[in-house]
Amino acid sequence: MTITEKILAAHSGKEEVSAGGLLNAKVDLILANDITAPIAITEFKKIGAKDVFDKSRVAFIPDHFAPQKDIKAAEQCKMLRDFSKEYDLDLYFEVGRMGVEHALLPEQGLVVPGDLVIGADSHTCTYGALGAFSTGVGSTDVASAMATGECWFKVPESIKFIYYGNLNKWVSGKDLILHTIGDIGVDGALYMAMEFEGETITSLPMSGRLTMCNMAIEAGGKNGIIVPDGITEHYVKGRAKREYKFYSSDKDAKYAEIKEYDCSKILPTVSCPHLPSNTKPAAELSSVTIDQVVVGSCTNGRIEDLREAAEIIKGKKVAPDTRMIVIPATQQIYLQAVKEGLAGIFVEADAVFSTPTCGPCLGGHMGILAKGEKAIATTNRNFVGRMGHPESEVYLSNPAVAAASAVLGRIGTPEEVI
Repeated sequence: MTITEKILAAHSGKEEVSAGGLLNAKVDLILANDITAPIAITEFKKIGAKDVFDKSRVAFIPDHFAPQKDIKAAEQCKMLRDFSKEYDLDLYFEVGRMGVEHALLPEQGLVVPGDLVIGADSHTCTYGALGAFSTGVGSTDVASAMATGECWFKVPESIKFIYYGNLNKWVSGKDLILHTIGDIGVDGALYMAMEFEGETITSLPMSGRLTMCNMAIEAGGKNGIIVPDGITEHYVKGRAKREYKFYSSDKDAKYAEIKEYDCSKILPTVSCPHLPSNTKPAAELSSVTIDQVVVGSCTNGRIEDLREAAEIIKGKKVAPDTRMIVIPATQQIYLQAVKEGLAGIFVEADAVFSTPTCGPCLGGHMGILAKGEKAIATTNRNFVGRMGHPESEVYLSNPAVAAASAVLGRIGTPEEVI
């Protein structure tokens, strides 16, 4: 079996499962945010559930429109707070304690290797970086799972992606996943497990692994996953709130397809509007002027991402006709950025340094685009109207390219400014 099949088998009480099979599995953690939880709460009450299956396994995180941007957002967030109080949930994260959900939960040790996690958010696939099976589901599935502790699945086929060769300077996990999506397309792994491996992955830091698994959904994947190793152990040891188990894929496991990539040929990559698969090397896009730069999100809002952007922009200024918004993904990352002087570097460069929020990524707040404006962002989606006006444009990149573009006022490479 593959690692994905083994985790699903273990959580459904089966010796063996195979692709295409239907099963009910016990979940280790359920999460929802201020957009998706209110629907789940309404449905939970509609089915007459008396209580949640486990108060320590349901996480509510207001991060999309929080800090609350308007009355409607405030009322959505209040639903989470009231429900959490009513059912005495352990994992409610109020503003000031919250962060972007998919950065916060691994950081807090609430997702561990071997887990089966569902979330009412498509980027729940992030936690595969820890060797967990995690996937986004609908709010009604969350309502049902909150009551029963179970969810149904069709066992996905797996595609193995093998990465080898040394990474070029300023190339990171973001470039690997953008390159991959550019190769297979936004439906290239539809309802499949995307298993990332190879010598490049085994030396990739956890931050890069989280970024890659985060964007599995952008290729249509059911989940992204990386077999845990020493880097995983180092990350979870000391922070894991529960016991964990390392699963691996058998050598004779069946894969629908195997893809290989020579990473020495991958350059800093940008996804152009209006699909993550519309990729080009950053160096080929120097004619694209930029109105807004965003560094942050569940894809690239970790401390490593902020350090990378700060390294590029230190001692420089954001271009006069461009604005830059930097959003650390959690309070802990925010504090670390202050301690390391990164916050000062950004503010001195004329960038905004924000409280943790999903904010502009989904066109929520803290950086909405006007008609005709163009942004380059370290976020995960660039669909029509994703960050604001339907006639605006979003380009996706790694933090180094985003920071260089902020200095240049157009899409550019780090080498142009360092």
